[in-house]
Amino acid sequence: MIRSGPMTDTKSSPDHALLERIAIALERLAPAAPATADLTAADAFLWQSGTETLSPVPTVARVDIGLLKGIDRQKDQLVENTERFARGLPANNALLWGARGMGKSSIVKAVHGAINAETPEALILIEIHREDIESLPALMSILKGSGRQTIIFCDDLSFDKDETSYKSLKAVLEGGIEGRPDNVIFYATSNRRHLMPRDMMENERSTAINPSEAVEERVSLSDRFGLWLGFHKCSQDEYLDMVRAYARHHGLKISDEDLRAGAIEWTATRGARSGRVAWQYIQDVAGSLGQRLS
Repeated sequence: MIRSGPMTDTKSSPDHALLERIAIALERLAPAAPATADLTAADAFLWQSGTETLSPVPTVARVDIGLLKGIDRQKDQLVENTERFARGLPANNALLWGARGMGKSSIVKAVHGAINAETPEALILIEIHREDIESLPALMSILKGSGRQTIIFCDDLSFDKDETSYKSLKAVLEGGIEGRPDNVIFYATSNRRHLMPRDMMENERSTAINPSEAVEERVSLSDRFGLWLGFHKCSQDEYLDMVRAYARHHGLKISDEDLRAGAIEWTATRGARSGRVAWQYIQDVAGSLGQRLS
C-alpha cells in the first residue's frame, strides 16, 4: 500500500508567491501597448507627446488659399505635390524656408483646406511642436496603417547647438530601417534654409579637421526634404496686392486711395513688408471702421 504524502496548497506556497512577484515585475518592465487614435474624429489634430495622444482640432485657423498673394509659384508647387500625395501617388517631404511673415505656415494650412474642400476627408493635418520631434517614431507607429493620408506639420523648425533631436527626424524622413509610412508626409517651415544657425556652421567648419565633413550630418537633414520652397521679402506692389485682396474679401468700406496711403504708412512704421504686416494693417482698418472680420 502506497501512502500519499501530506497535501500541500500550491497557491500559498513560497515558490508560487515568488513567481507571482516576478510576473508582476515583468509586466511593469514590459513596453506599453501602442497607443491608438480615432483618426475619423477630425481632419486636423495636435500631437501631445507627453501622453502620446492626438487632440482633434475641429476648426483650423487658416486663410483662404486665394488670399495668399505674392507666392504663386510656391503655392502651385505645394498644391501639386500635396494633390499627388492625397491620391496615393509618390510625393516629397517639403521644407518651406525664408523670410518671416510671408505665409509659410499659412500656405500649408490653406492647401490642406483647399484639397479637403474638393475631396472631403482626403487628408489629415497633424501639427507637432519642434520640441516634440524626438517623439516622431511614436507618432508614426500610430499613423502606420491608419488608412488615411496624413501630413505631419512642424512650424518654425530649427535646431540649436548640441541638440540631437534632429536625428529622430532624419531617421523618420528617410534614414531609418522602416522609413516613413507611405501614408505619411512631412512638411516643415523654417527661417533657416539648413535648419541650423549660420554662425554655428561656420564655427564647426573652422574648428574641424575636415571642414567639409564637420557639418555634413546636420546639413544633410535639409537634403531629406525633396521639395524646397523659398519665401522672400515682397515688393511694395505685392504688399499692396495683399492689402487690397484682404480688404475686398472682408468688404471693408474704405476707398482704394485711403487704403493704399494707410498701407504705405503702416509698413513704414513697421520697417517691413510681408503678408503678416498686411493682415495686421487690415485688422487695424477694420477696427477703426467698426467692422468685424469674417
